[in-house]
Amino acid sequence: MENLTILGTGSAMVTKCYNTCFTLSQCNEHFLVDTGGGNTILSNLEKSNISINQIHNMFISHNHNDHILGSVWVIRAVAQGILNNKYTGNLNIFCHKTSITAIKTICSFVLQKKFLNLFDTRILFKEIKNNYKTEILGREITFFDINSTKDLQFGFKTILLNGKSLTFLGDEPYRNGVKTFCQNVDYLFHEAFCLYSQRDIFKPYEKHHATAKDACANAENLNVKAVILYHTEDKNLENRKMLYINEGKEEFNGVIYVPDDLDVIHL
Repeated sequence: MENLTILGTGSAMVTKCYNTCFTLSQCNEHFLVDTGGGNTILSNLEKSNISINQIHNMFISHNHNDHILGSVWVIRAVAQGILNNKYTGNLNIFCHKTSITAIKTICSFVLQKKFLNLFDTRILFKEIKNNYKTEILGREITFFDINSTKDLQFGFKTILLNGKSLTFLGDEPYRNGVKTFCQNVDYLFHEAFCLYSQRDIFKPYEKHHATAKDACANAENLNVKAVILYHTEDKNLENRKMLYINEGKEEFNGVIYVPDDLDVIHL
Protein backbone atom coordinates (compact mmCIF):
# COMPACT_ATOMS: atom_id res chain seq x y z
CA MET A 1 0.00 0.00 0.00
CA GLU A 2 1.18 3.52 -0.79
CA ASN A 3 1.05 5.95 2.11
CA LEU A 4 1.94 9.50 2.98
CA THR A 5 3.32 9.74 6.50
CA ILE A 6 3.14 13.37 7.60
CA LEU A 7 6.13 14.00 9.87
CA GLY A 8 5.50 17.71 10.31
CA THR A 9 2.90 20.26 9.27
CA GLY A 10 4.10 23.65 10.50
CA SER A 11 5.77 26.70 9.03
CA ALA A 12 9.20 27.97 10.04
CA MET A 13 8.59 29.41 13.51
CA VAL A 14 6.16 26.87 14.96
CA THR A 15 6.77 25.46 18.43
CA LYS A 16 3.65 23.34 18.95
CA CYS A 17 4.21 21.07 15.92
CA TYR A 18 7.17 20.22 13.70
CA ASN A 19 8.18 21.89 10.44
CA THR A 20 6.68 20.51 7.23
CA CYS A 21 8.12 17.20 6.00
CA PHE A 22 6.73 13.79 5.05
CA THR A 23 7.51 10.42 3.55
CA LEU A 24 6.01 8.83 0.48
CA SER A 25 6.11 5.12 1.17
CA GLN A 26 5.84 1.80 -0.60
CA CYS A 27 5.81 -1.24 1.67
CA ASN A 28 8.91 -0.92 3.87
CA GLU A 29 10.79 1.69 1.83
CA HIS A 30 10.33 5.44 2.22
CA PHE A 31 11.12 8.57 0.17
CA LEU A 32 11.77 11.45 2.59
CA VAL A 33 10.62 14.89 1.44
CA ASP A 34 12.30 17.72 3.38
CA THR A 35 13.53 17.25 6.93
CA GLY A 36 12.43 20.17 9.06
CA GLY A 37 14.82 22.21 11.16
CA GLY A 38 16.17 19.84 13.81
CA ASN A 39 16.53 16.33 15.21
CA THR A 40 12.77 16.04 15.76
CA ILE A 41 12.94 14.49 12.30
CA LEU A 42 14.52 11.42 13.94
CA SER A 43 11.94 11.40 16.75
CA ASN A 44 9.00 11.59 14.37
CA LEU A 45 10.43 8.91 12.09
CA GLU A 46 10.75 6.68 15.13
CA LYS A 47 7.18 7.47 16.27
CA SER A 48 6.01 6.56 12.77
CA ASN A 49 7.88 3.23 12.89
CA ILE A 50 10.09 4.27 9.99
CA SER A 51 13.65 3.07 10.40
CA ILE A 52 16.49 5.16 9.02
CA ASN A 53 17.57 1.92 7.31
CA GLN A 54 14.41 2.12 5.20
CA ILE A 55 15.25 5.54 3.73
CA HIS A 56 17.51 5.56 0.67
CA ASN A 57 16.14 8.63 -1.10
CA MET A 58 15.72 12.13 0.29
CA PHE A 59 14.66 15.40 -1.36
CA ILE A 60 15.45 18.87 -0.01
CA SER A 61 13.26 21.49 -1.68
CA HIS A 62 15.26 24.59 -0.73
CA ASN A 63 17.72 26.15 1.69
CA HIS A 64 15.46 27.64 4.37
CA ASN A 65 16.32 26.41 7.85
CA ASP A 66 12.95 24.74 8.47
CA HIS A 67 13.47 22.44 5.49
CA ILE A 68 17.20 21.74 5.33
CA LEU A 69 18.72 21.59 8.82
CA GLY A 70 17.13 18.27 9.75
CA SER A 71 19.07 16.73 6.87
CA VAL A 72 22.23 16.89 8.97
CA TRP A 73 20.62 14.56 11.52
CA VAL A 74 19.41 12.16 8.84
CA ILE A 75 22.87 12.12 7.28
CA ARG A 76 24.51 11.46 10.63
CA ALA A 77 22.08 8.63 11.42
CA VAL A 78 22.64 7.03 8.01
CA ALA A 79 26.41 7.44 8.27
CA GLN A 80 26.45 5.87 11.72
CA GLY A 81 24.42 2.97 10.37
CA ILE A 82 26.84 2.51 7.49
CA LEU A 83 29.86 2.47 9.80
CA ASN A 84 28.13 -0.03 12.08
CA ASN A 85 27.20 -2.25 9.10
CA LYS A 86 23.50 -1.73 9.82
CA TYR A 87 22.63 0.36 6.75
CA THR A 88 22.74 -1.33 3.37
CA GLY A 89 22.90 0.51 0.07
CA ASN A 90 23.37 4.24 -0.47
CA LEU A 91 21.51 7.39 0.54
CA ASN A 92 20.60 9.52 -2.50
CA ILE A 93 20.00 13.20 -1.69
CA PHE A 94 18.13 15.07 -4.43
CA CYS A 95 18.42 18.87 -4.34
CA HIS A 96 19.62 21.80 -6.39
CA LYS A 97 23.27 22.86 -6.53
CA THR A 98 23.17 25.54 -3.84
CA SER A 99 21.49 23.13 -1.44
CA ILE A 100 24.24 20.58 -2.07
CA THR A 101 26.78 23.25 -1.18
CA ALA A 102 24.80 24.29 1.90
CA ILE A 103 24.39 20.75 3.24
CA LYS A 104 28.03 19.84 2.66
CA THR A 105 29.21 23.09 4.25
CA ILE A 106 27.05 22.73 7.35
CA CYS A 107 28.07 19.10 7.72
CA SER A 108 31.74 20.03 7.40
CA PHE A 109 31.43 22.16 10.54
CA VAL A 110 29.28 19.87 12.69
CA LEU A 111 29.99 16.26 11.71
CA GLN A 112 33.07 14.17 12.34
CA LYS A 113 35.42 13.35 9.50
CA LYS A 114 34.51 9.65 9.63
CA PHE A 115 30.97 10.63 8.58
CA LEU A 116 32.10 13.14 5.96
CA ASN A 117 34.31 10.49 4.34
CA LEU A 118 31.13 8.74 3.20
CA PHE A 119 30.11 11.67 0.99
CA ASP A 120 30.13 10.80 -2.71
CA THR A 121 30.74 7.12 -1.97
CA ARG A 122 27.74 5.97 0.10
CA ILE A 123 25.97 9.31 0.66
CA LEU A 124 25.35 10.62 -2.84
CA PHE A 125 24.22 14.08 -3.86
CA LYS A 126 22.05 14.21 -6.97
CA GLU A 127 21.85 17.70 -8.47
CA ILE A 128 18.40 18.48 -9.82
CA LYS A 129 17.40 21.11 -12.37
CA ASN A 130 14.07 22.11 -13.85
CA ASN A 131 12.30 19.09 -15.40
CA TYR A 132 14.83 16.67 -13.91
CA LYS A 133 13.35 13.17 -14.14
CA THR A 134 14.29 10.11 -12.15
CA GLU A 135 12.74 6.97 -10.65
CA ILE A 136 12.28 6.58 -6.89
CA LEU A 137 10.56 3.56 -5.33
CA GLY A 138 9.47 2.43 -8.77
CA ARG A 139 7.74 5.74 -9.50
CA GLU A 140 8.74 8.29 -12.12
CA ILE A 141 9.34 11.65 -10.47
CA THR A 142 9.82 15.00 -12.19
CA PHE A 143 11.36 17.81 -10.15
CA PHE A 144 10.51 21.35 -11.20
CA ASP A 145 11.40 24.93 -10.28
CA ILE A 146 8.36 26.40 -8.48
CA ASN A 147 9.28 29.97 -9.55
CA SER A 148 9.82 31.11 -5.97
CA THR A 149 9.87 34.83 -5.25
CA LYS A 150 12.24 34.33 -2.29
CA ASP A 151 14.78 31.60 -2.95
CA LEU A 152 15.44 28.92 -5.56
CA GLN A 153 13.02 26.13 -4.69
CA PHE A 154 11.85 22.90 -6.29
CA GLY A 155 8.72 20.81 -6.12
CA PHE A 156 7.92 17.53 -7.84
CA LYS A 157 5.22 15.57 -9.61
CA THR A 158 4.97 11.81 -9.50
CA ILE A 159 2.72 9.06 -10.79
CA LEU A 160 1.96 6.60 -8.02
CA LEU A 161 2.03 2.87 -8.56
CA ASN A 162 -1.77 2.85 -8.52
CA GLY A 163 -1.76 5.28 -11.46
CA LYS A 164 -2.81 8.34 -9.44
CA SER A 165 -0.83 11.59 -9.69
CA LEU A 166 0.61 13.68 -6.87
CA THR A 167 2.25 17.11 -6.95
CA PHE A 168 4.22 18.77 -4.15
CA LEU A 169 4.46 22.54 -4.52
CA GLY A 170 7.06 23.37 -1.89
CA ASP A 171 6.18 26.07 0.62
CA GLU A 172 4.99 28.86 -1.66
CA PRO A 173 1.66 29.36 -3.47
CA TYR A 174 0.81 27.91 -6.87
CA ARG A 175 1.91 30.02 -9.82
CA ASN A 176 0.73 29.70 -13.41
CA GLY A 177 4.25 28.85 -14.60
CA VAL A 178 3.94 25.38 -13.08
CA LYS A 179 0.39 24.67 -14.26
CA THR A 180 1.45 21.68 -16.34
CA PHE A 181 2.60 19.91 -13.16
CA CYS A 182 -0.56 20.68 -11.18
CA GLN A 183 -3.62 20.61 -13.40
CA ASN A 184 -5.93 17.58 -13.03
CA VAL A 185 -3.73 15.79 -10.48
CA ASP A 186 -5.28 13.50 -7.89
CA TYR A 187 -3.37 14.99 -4.94
CA LEU A 188 -1.95 18.50 -4.63
CA PHE A 189 0.23 19.60 -1.70
CA HIS A 190 -0.39 23.34 -1.28
CA GLU A 191 0.86 25.47 1.61
CA ALA A 192 -1.77 27.35 3.63
CA PHE A 193 -0.02 29.64 6.07
CA CYS A 194 -3.22 30.70 7.84
CA LEU A 195 -6.92 31.27 7.40
CA TYR A 196 -8.01 34.01 5.02
CA SER A 197 -10.20 35.31 7.84
CA GLN A 198 -7.03 35.79 9.91
CA ARG A 199 -4.88 37.30 7.19
CA ASP A 200 -4.62 40.60 9.05
CA ILE A 201 -3.17 38.77 12.05
CA PHE A 202 -0.64 36.52 10.31
CA LYS A 203 0.05 38.63 7.19
CA PRO A 204 0.64 35.71 4.79
CA TYR A 205 1.01 37.84 1.67
CA GLU A 206 3.89 39.78 3.17
CA LYS A 207 5.63 36.42 3.66
CA HIS A 208 4.86 35.20 0.11
CA HIS A 209 2.38 32.64 1.42
CA ALA A 210 -1.24 31.70 0.82
CA THR A 211 -4.30 31.15 2.99
CA ALA A 212 -6.55 28.09 3.19
CA LYS A 213 -9.06 29.93 0.98
CA ASP A 214 -6.40 30.75 -1.62
CA ALA A 215 -5.02 27.23 -1.69
CA CYS A 216 -8.45 25.68 -2.16
CA ALA A 217 -9.41 28.21 -4.84
CA ASN A 218 -6.24 27.22 -6.71
CA ALA A 219 -7.12 23.54 -6.31
CA GLU A 220 -10.60 24.17 -7.73
CA ASN A 221 -9.24 26.11 -10.71
CA LEU A 222 -6.72 23.37 -11.39
CA ASN A 223 -9.41 20.66 -11.27
CA VAL A 224 -7.53 18.55 -8.75
CA LYS A 225 -9.32 15.81 -6.83
CA ALA A 226 -7.79 16.34 -3.38
CA VAL A 227 -5.73 19.09 -1.79
CA ILE A 228 -3.41 18.64 1.19
CA LEU A 229 -2.96 21.83 3.23
CA TYR A 230 0.25 22.18 5.22
CA HIS A 231 3.00 24.61 6.31
CA THR A 232 0.64 26.46 8.65
CA GLU A 233 0.88 28.63 11.75
CA ASP A 234 0.35 26.79 15.05
CA LYS A 235 -1.72 29.07 17.25
CA ASN A 236 -4.87 26.88 17.26
CA LEU A 237 -3.84 23.33 16.44
CA GLU A 238 -6.78 21.84 18.29
CA ASN A 239 -9.23 23.43 15.85
CA ARG A 240 -6.97 23.84 12.82
CA LYS A 241 -8.37 20.91 10.85
CA MET A 242 -12.00 22.00 11.25
CA LEU A 243 -11.34 25.69 10.60
CA TYR A 244 -9.17 25.17 7.52
CA ILE A 245 -11.51 22.61 5.98
CA ASN A 246 -14.55 24.79 6.58
CA GLU A 247 -12.89 27.78 4.94
CA GLY A 248 -11.61 25.65 2.07
CA LYS A 249 -15.02 24.12 1.35
CA GLU A 250 -16.26 27.54 0.30
CA GLU A 251 -13.82 27.39 -2.64
CA PHE A 252 -13.18 23.73 -3.43
CA ASN A 253 -15.50 20.82 -4.18
CA GLY A 254 -12.93 18.07 -3.80
CA VAL A 255 -11.39 16.37 -0.76
CA ILE A 256 -9.50 18.58 1.68
CA TYR A 257 -6.85 17.11 3.97
CA VAL A 258 -5.48 19.14 6.87
CA PRO A 259 -3.17 16.60 8.52
CA ASP A 260 -1.66 16.76 11.97
CA ASP A 261 1.90 15.67 12.67
CA LEU A 262 2.24 11.87 12.40
CA ASP A 263 -0.99 11.42 10.45
CA VAL A 264 -0.96 8.84 7.65
CA ILE A 265 -2.85 9.40 4.41
CA HIS A 266 -3.62 6.25 2.41
CA LEU A 267 -3.32 7.04 -1.31
